[in-house]
Amino acid sequence: MGQGHSGTEKEVALKNIQGLYRKFADECPSGNLHLHEFKKIFGVTSKSTEEESAYMDNVFRSIDTNKDGHIDFLEYVAVVHLVLRGKLEDKLRWSFKVYDRDGNGCLERHEIVTILRIIHKIKQHNNPSVSDINVDEVCDRIFELLDKNGDSEISLEEFVEGAEKDPWVLEQLRLDIGPCDWFNQKHEKT
Repeated sequence: MGQGHSGTEKEVALKNIQGLYRKFADECPSGNLHLHEFKKIFGVTSKSTEEESAYMDNVFRSIDTNKDGHIDFLEYVAVVHLVLRGKLEDKLRWSFKVYDRDGNGCLERHEIVTILRIIHKIKQHNNPSVSDINVDEVCDRIFELLDKNGDSEISLEEFVEGAEKDPWVLEQLRLDIGPCDWFNQKHEKT
């Protein structure tokens, strides 16, 4: 989710918290952001694919750190801060957690293929000039570059190190897909 250096040097400062809270309360009158509201914000509808919906479920679960089934204001502020000011390594660690659908601490080929398909669909949706890719070939190259110990799994350390060192890998796994725009838009209005 926006792993690149955004160029925006904004911070969720104490003076912005009150404005953020007002915006959060407007968007989430119950005081909590629920999964269906979260999906709506990111454009996931009944017309979305099962993969896209499952991916957004993972994103939601990664933000819902206390696992209570909704995103409260503190979780919201934490993710806004990560998106706007987080270090690349922190964003990559969070992305890894989102990509690791089964939560086993490593990325297998099917998880990489799934996430590449979703990322590419979203990139094409946001920019129709993005050309098609061969997902299997891209996945093969990612494993070639990141799976240093050859165990057919990518560990968190391999993921972070590889994405930080290889701009092509970072571009393939980049998720600048609207959440950053949404958070920036909310932050701008505070």
